[in-house]
Amino acid sequence: MDATRADLLMRVDGMTCDGCAAAVTRTVKRLDPAAEVQVDRPTGQVAIRTDAQALAIADALAKAGYTATAMTG
Repeated sequence: MDATRADLLMRVDGMTCDGCAAAVTRTVKRLDPAAEVQVDRPTGQVAIRTDAQALAIADALAKAGYTATAMTG
């Protein structure tokens, strides 16, 4: 297992359909193709196991039209 991989939990506002959830997953995977992304659209929570920085992910999601904030577990 890669020591730099981190588990992130983010709240992503603006996901209104399954297509949005897929877009969020694609956006994260552009930053880290090996990322594991689990989207819970009804709660707006996205669990991500990734090498990418949370701020970079939030910025990429903002550019894609979503508001993402890190949540503490």
